[in-house]
Amino acid sequence: TGAQSASPLLFPETVFNAPASHLAAIFGITGTSYTLVGDGAVGVLAVKMASDLLENAAFDFCLVVGAEEADWLLCDAYHKWRLLKNEPPIELFRDPPRGMVLSEGAGAVLLARQGREQIDAIDLGGNFSQRSEAKKIAGRVLHGLADENACIVASANGTFVDLAEREAIEHELPGALVYSPKAAFGESVGASAIWQVIVAAQSLRTKRLPPMLGSNAPRGLSFPESGETLHEKAIVLSCGLNQQIAGLRLRI
Repeated sequence: TGAQSASPLLFPETVFNAPASHLAAIFGITGTSYTLVGDGAVGVLAVKMASDLLENAAFDFCLVVGAEEADWLLCDAYHKWRLLKNEPPIELFRDPPRGMVLSEGAGAVLLARQGREQIDAIDLGGNFSQRSEAKKIAGRVLHGLADENACIVASANGTFVDLAEREAIEHELPGALVYSPKAAFGESVGASAIWQVIVAAQSLRTKRLPPMLGSNAPRGLSFPESGETLHEKAIVLSCGLNQQIAGLRLRI
């Protein structure tokens, strides 16, 4: 009871906002820090929140950070859900899915009112209670973001997510160039959508997309080959394993 069961020294480290607070202290950021908790799509929701915050004249910038630690609890959970495979490569958009490889890491994007890459649209999508519903929601998100002059940075990771995104892409933007960074980086859950946004922004800036690692395009999809792309917009489609789907579109 008392201090023995709830140490005032340890309690601050158990709240979700602890990492963000530590980062703010390390870098001397005195503004507000806030933490969103979710699955692989939470990065898109964080970008939306940052975009909304910048409508307030009190803020000039908003730093969005996504991070994930592949601890034993995370690995055990995804193993019990039969979503993992023992070793690379991650084979994307296969039917049936072959499984994913977990990874860990972090990514960050700095939002401002002015910049070379612009947020063209954000779709907060929705939640699904059954995997079969993921296809419908992914299709709805992609329908709202669809643009014939856009490539797609997908969240395919070797699981049921791939089939949901594949059906949505084939129906809404069948001619689009599709790339998923998870073939190279693995599934990093909380960091993954931020990685997708970074890849999308870099593809617009450099006019290039890397080849899809370890995968050949299945019928109905187009993967990058030469590396060059002339797209002026990029769609980030993010489907999480824990029932969240969202997306956004960048332009240059």
